[in-house]
Amino acid sequence: MVEDAKFEDGREEPLRLRAEDTADLEVLAALVQDAVFPANEMTWQAGQRRFAILLNRFRWEDRARADARKRAFERVQSVLVVNDVVKVQSQGVERGDADTVMSLLSIAFEAGKDGTGRIAMTLAGDGVIALDVECLDVALKDVTRPYVASSKHAPHHPE
Repeated sequence: MVEDAKFEDGREEPLRLRAEDTADLEVLAALVQDAVFPANEMTWQAGQRRFAILLNRFRWEDRARADARKRAFERVQSVLVVNDVVKVQSQGVERGDADTVMSLLSIAFEAGKDGTGRIAMTLAGDGVIALDVECLDVALKDVTRPYVASSKHAPHHPE
């Protein structure tokens, strides 16, 4: 008799995800909500049409397990890469300053013609990074082992 796999049977593995449509992007956006990063950890490689951020994301996928085991919450360093970027604009963003820490609140996609569009990354403090793209191609990859979040608390957004 074959038994269905259970969620509890899953191994913890680093995330390696790709978004090629808006439904995929919603999943990635939820996973990087409340990620923090120094301003000098984002780069646009115009020749390769790639925008990337090395961020410290809260491990939302581990929150229930941490609560159940009464252990500290975790973060992990991840790389968020947007491909096929033709233009980058920002507002309220201090670029290149290692002492300026930014917090990513949301990512949204506004479709244009023939698969093009604009990805808007909203930051705490009214900052926005806008990426004009030829198509939706975003990747998220964990690059370190999880570590205890310095605040030891989950991010909270009171209404």
